[in-house]
Amino acid sequence: MKVYISGPMTGRPAFNFPAFFAAAETVRQQGHEPLNPAEGVTELDRPWNWYMRRAIRLLLEADEIWMLAGWADSKGARLERDLATRLGMQVRYLNAVSVPVKR
Repeated sequence: MKVYISGPMTGRPAFNFPAFFAAAETVRQQGHEPLNPAEGVTELDRPWNWYMRRAIRLLLEADEIWMLAGWADSKGARLERDLATRLGMQVRYLNAVSVPVKR
């Protein structure tokens, strides 16, 4: 199974990459393939929409999405969760609070 990792990056120390990489390791330990939007990012000066287009392409390959703590404060993570939910993907929360989907 492919698992997309979603969470806040903008405004976080080190763009929250340590949390993304830790979650990716947890996904691997559970025998799944992580799809980590922080992986392979070498340019940190692009506009928000550039990163989101890249992230959404990755999300579309996933079977389920795992939400990191603080996701509800991130417009990108909320967008990813909304898209995943609308596509019928399983949503799991890692040390995060589940918020009902508004339809």
